[in-house]
Amino acid sequence: MNRNDRAITGFTMAGHSMVHIYELSIPILMTVWLVEFPVTSATLGTVVAVGYGLFGVGALPGGLLVDRFGSRRLIVACLFGMGASFLLLGVMPGVGGIAVAIAVWGLAASVYHPAGLALISNGVEERGSAFAYHGMAGNVGIASGPFVTALLLLAFDWRTAATVLAVPALAAAVAGLTVEFDESAAVAAADGGEAPTTEIDSVREFLTASRGLFTASFLIVFVLVLFNGLYYRGMLTFLPGLLGDFLDPLLDVAPEEGIGLVSDDRVGSEFDLSRYLYAGLLAVGIGGQYVGGRLTDAIQPERGLAIMLAALVTIALLFVPASRTLPTLLFVSVALGFALFAMQPLSQATIANHSPAEHRGLSFGYTYLAIFGIGALGASITGAVLTYGSPTAVFLLLAGFAAVALVLALSLVVQIKTGP
Repeated sequence: MNRNDRAITGFTMAGHSMVHIYELSIPILMTVWLVEFPVTSATLGTVVAVGYGLFGVGALPGGLLVDRFGSRRLIVACLFGMGASFLLLGVMPGVGGIAVAIAVWGLAASVYHPAGLALISNGVEERGSAFAYHGMAGNVGIASGPFVTALLLLAFDWRTAATVLAVPALAAAVAGLTVEFDESAAVAAADGGEAPTTEIDSVREFLTASRGLFTASFLIVFVLVLFNGLYYRGMLTFLPGLLGDFLDPLLDVAPEEGIGLVSDDRVGSEFDLSRYLYAGLLAVGIGGQYVGGRLTDAIQPERGLAIMLAALVTIALLFVPASRTLPTLLFVSVALGFALFAMQPLSQATIANHSPAEHRGLSFGYTYLAIFGIGALGASITGAVLTYGSPTAVFLLLAGFAAVALVLALSLVVQIKTGP
C-alpha cells in the first residue's frame, strides 16, 4: 500500500470499529435497563429497534450526502454524532431519554457504511487489502463492544459507563479532521488523472441517478445482498439462544460419560457458555474478513461470493445435525463465523464493480439499506419460524435465504463470462 492507501485504510478502520462497538454495546446495556426501569422486554426491544432501524434506513440518504459532500466529512460527523449520542444516553432521564439517544446513534451511524466503503472504493488502489483490514476492524468492534461494556459495568453505573464509551468516538472524530489523504486517488489514476464528480440537488436528479445506477447487474447485486442481509440478521439474532439449547444436553450428559467438561456445582450456566461460544464465533470472523479481502485481489469477487454463499448454505443445512456432539458443534460454529464475515469484503468489492464511481456513495446507500434495513426483517421472520416451528425449520429457512443469493451470484459469474 502507498501512503494514501494506508491513511484511508487506518481512518476507515477506526470508524468501522467504532460503529460496531456501539452497536453491540446496546444489548449489554439493555440487561441493566430491564432491571432499572419498569418496562417489559417487548417495550424496550421496540425502543432499541427504532435506533437499529434508523441505522439501516439512513444509509440511503447517507449515500446521497457522501456523493455531495465527500466521505471524510460524513465519517467525522458520524463519529461526533455517535459520541454525542452516548453522552446523551448518560444524562437523559427515563426510557424516553434512552429512545432519543439510541435514535441519534442510529442516524449518526447510518452514514458510515456508504461513506467508508465509497472512500475505500474511490481512494485506495489496493482495494482488496483495504476491504480486508476494514472488515477485520469491524469484527474487532463486534467482538469487543459487549466485552468492554461488561467490564465498564463492573466498575461504574450504566450512565457513567455510557459517558466513558463516548470518549473513543469523539477522539477519533478529532483525529479524522487532521489526517491527510486524497479521497479520489484510485479513481483519478484509473481515469487518467481526473476523478468523476456529481451532485444530486433535486428529487428529479435523484431519480435519474437511481435509474442510471440500477442496471440489470446492479439490481442482481442489490437483491443478492438483501438475501444475505436476511441470513446475517436472522442467524446472529437468535444464534446465542439456539447455541444454549444445543449445549444443554451435551453438557448435561458429559459428567455421566466421564468427559468432565462441567460439574453440577460449576459457576455459570450453559447459557453463559453459549455466549462465550457466540463471542468466539464473532472473533473468528476477523480471520474471515482478512481472507475474503485477499480473495478480492486474487479472483473475481463474484466468484468468491458464490463460493462463500455455497459454504453458508451447507453450514445452515448441517448445523442441527452437527449440534449432536460438542466437537462438531464447535467446528460448524467456527465455519459459520469464518464464512459469514468473509462474505463482506467480497460483497463490497462486487458492489463497487457494478456501480459507477460518480454514484459510489449512492450505490452503497442502496445496498446497505437492503442489508441492514430490509435485512432486519430476517430477525422477525426467523423469530416467527422459531416460535411456531423448530430449530431445524429455522436453519432450513436460513439455508433458503443463502441459496437464493447463491443463484444470483452464479448469474453474475455467468454474465461476466459471456459478456463482451
